Amino acid sequence: MIEILKNKMTPESILTAGFGVEREGLRVTQQGRLALTPHPPIFGDKLKNPYITTDFSESQIELVTPVFYSVDETYDFLEALTDIVIGEIGENSELFWPYSMPCNIPDDNQIPIASYQGEEGKKARQYREKLMVKYGGKRQLISGIHYNFSFGEEFLVTLWQELGTEESYKEFKDRIYLKVLRNFLRYRWLIIYLMGCTPGLHNSYIEECLQCMGDCGNDTYLSPGGTSARNGSCSGYKNEIDLYPDYSSIKDFIGSIDEFVERGDISEAKELYAQIRLKPKDYRNVLDSLAKDGIQYLEIRTLDLNVFDKCGIAKIDLEFMNVFMLFLLLEGEEFFDTWQQEALINEVAVAEHGLEPDLELLDHRHWTLKTAWADDILEKVAEVNEYLSLNQEKCIKEMQNRVKNPETTYAHRLKLLMQEKGCLDANLEVAKGYKKQSDEDHYRLKGFENWEMSTQILIKEALTRGIKVKPLDAADNIVRLEKNGHREYVKQATKTSVDNYITPLLMENKVVTKIILKENGLPVPDGEEYFSLWEAKQKLVKYVGKKVVIKPKSTNFGLGICIFDQGGTLAELLEGARIAFEHDNTILIEDYIPGLEYRFLTMGDEVVAVLHRRPANVIGDGSATIQQLIDEKNKHPYRGDGHTSPLKKIELDDQSRMFLKKQGLTNQSVPTKGEMIFLRGNSNISTGGDSIDFTEKMHPYFSEIALNAASAFSAKFCGVDIILEDYSNPDSNYGIIELNFNPMIVMHAYPYEGKERRLGYNILKTIGLVD
Repeated sequence: MIEILKNKMTPESILTAGFGVEREGLRVTQQGRLALTPHPPIFGDKLKNPYITTDFSESQIELVTPVFYSVDETYDFLEALTDIVIGEIGENSELFWPYSMPCNIPDDNQIPIASYQGEEGKKARQYREKLMVKYGGKRQLISGIHYNFSFGEEFLVTLWQELGTEESYKEFKDRIYLKVLRNFLRYRWLIIYLMGCTPGLHNSYIEECLQCMGDCGNDTYLSPGGTSARNGSCSGYKNEIDLYPDYSSIKDFIGSIDEFVERGDISEAKELYAQIRLKPKDYRNVLDSLAKDGIQYLEIRTLDLNVFDKCGIAKIDLEFMNVFMLFLLLEGEEFFDTWQQEALINEVAVAEHGLEPDLELLDHRHWTLKTAWADDILEKVAEVNEYLSLNQEKCIKEMQNRVKNPETTYAHRLKLLMQEKGCLDANLEVAKGYKKQSDEDHYRLKGFENWEMSTQILIKEALTRGIKVKPLDAADNIVRLEKNGHREYVKQATKTSVDNYITPLLMENKVVTKIILKENGLPVPDGEEYFSLWEAKQKLVKYVGKKVVIKPKSTNFGLGICIFDQGGTLAELLEGARIAFEHDNTILIEDYIPGLEYRFLTMGDEVVAVLHRRPANVIGDGSATIQQLIDEKNKHPYRGDGHTSPLKKIELDDQSRMFLKKQGLTNQSVPTKGEMIFLRGNSNISTGGDSIDFTEKMHPYFSEIALNAASAFSAKFCGVDIILEDYSNPDSNYGIIELNFNPMIVMHAYPYEGKERRLGYNILKTIGLVD
């Protein structure tokens, strides 16, 4: 088989597999107690949100990634979901417990069982109520990682065709997955050693389980040499008796499950708490679907939450699991009657004594030193990697190091922390660290960093609310959103099906925009347009000394705009015209309207945000030059390229140098302490301006004006720029200077000053995907 892979497939195609991760975790208070609050309503119907749901308890969140075909994509998406959950539950001052074993938990009668809606929800609730009675609530709160794996289609088809077997493709697939499953059961002890991360318990856990460990104070019980209490014989979550299904074939497996149910050992197939499960196409009819459709993928349930990774599993461990699954396929098998019993003995031994240096395990009925056997297995994995040129040396060497140096294992490292700080404080400290990390980077959506910020905001909101997201084109920022059969295609967050095609065409033409606004009784500045620099030279003389604005006819983001709020010489006006002509072949000169500029963001029939955009500026400290002050201000975490960051870094260009020159300044001038120096006249965020939220402060009269302006163009999404002298006085002079058809929303969502606005919801509401 390995020769077929080497000769018929590339290393990339061998490693291309279907990956998915389910990550469970408890919501806890700041003191480490189980949060008894309901599942956050923003996540919607638990049975319909494909990404964020609950497990057994209302307090137990489960994150589910879609299937990806690379480890990087899988991990990034899991991190995005993790950040979303940490942020949302943080609104209620709750933390995402990073440890597989429960926090400070109450008695069973106070543990909230997850509640659901509808007939299907009623069945889900009843099933959990039975589990509560049969196994107790405290065990149900154990959380972990479920690693879902399937070989790539090209991989399986190539093997099937090259091996030339007479069996059908479905039969071949079943045989392949059953072999991997059997070998995983044989070698699962190694994964428990390498990735186990539950060395102890909080004293609120089950009393009989605490007695199996040592009391080390701080309400903490630790296993002297254990790696995974979750996988141990006492503390873990297992069936009431050991069950050994027949994995010889799908038919034999189904027969054994039917027998377990008939005997009353389990109520249905999904109650078999195996370390690895065969997953069907139809999860509602597990056995029938396995018989009809075959095995779709394998679900590995052995993995503890890795406390040392925010996502609960490290990327390097995901990389190792990929090559390990390949090893399990290629490794031979030796059958004997008690092979499953032997595998269970090894599982428990490593879970409870894995850090003990002289631990021996059963290998084909013979005792062998754990470290020697682990080295042998990992050497075989390394040989597969080298022979197939898979370039997975890094993750394999990491696992070899954990065997050679047990102090580097997660279990040992966490044990030291829990000895020092106790179970609660050690894990609370980690949880708070992850909360801080997520908060500091909350405006970035992991895996979508190359998408422009407005689209990231929309995608994040959709994921949060359980709306299916299908990225289609990152370069064009096009995504497909779907909920309950309703599909919407969105480009750049606000280009959607609800706006007419003509709307943006009208708005991008500033002359037409002014005509339509005037026809609707809305005030706009007077002015005229020029079609060449020669024409500008002939006509600009009449504007010398007057307060005017020169700008391109059709442009966005404040490009090419020069403001002469104190008037300008003919030379200065001509330079402004030259700059404007760099961005369009037609330019406008308009009267300057005194006052401050405000952006009104309209969605649907409401103004959802208002902000004042302060032109790019620096504030002097009495010693630094303007250039030094710019460099320092650009270090703000929100400032970047303006597309993948909320704010744009300030850059000195011809316009800003001219603006400084009119003030008698250069970039080497030193402003006095507290003196604000403006670097340009236009206030666009895209040219380094500051965004200051005014949503609550703005008088509703002006919001109504903005809505009227958007309505004149039948625009559902619009950015209305209004200059007014007093935002609190409806009698104040004002003028509409521009309408924007694809308004930047990130400056409202993450302003430089003021309240952050949650605008992803408003977009989804406007396109009909949420109420």
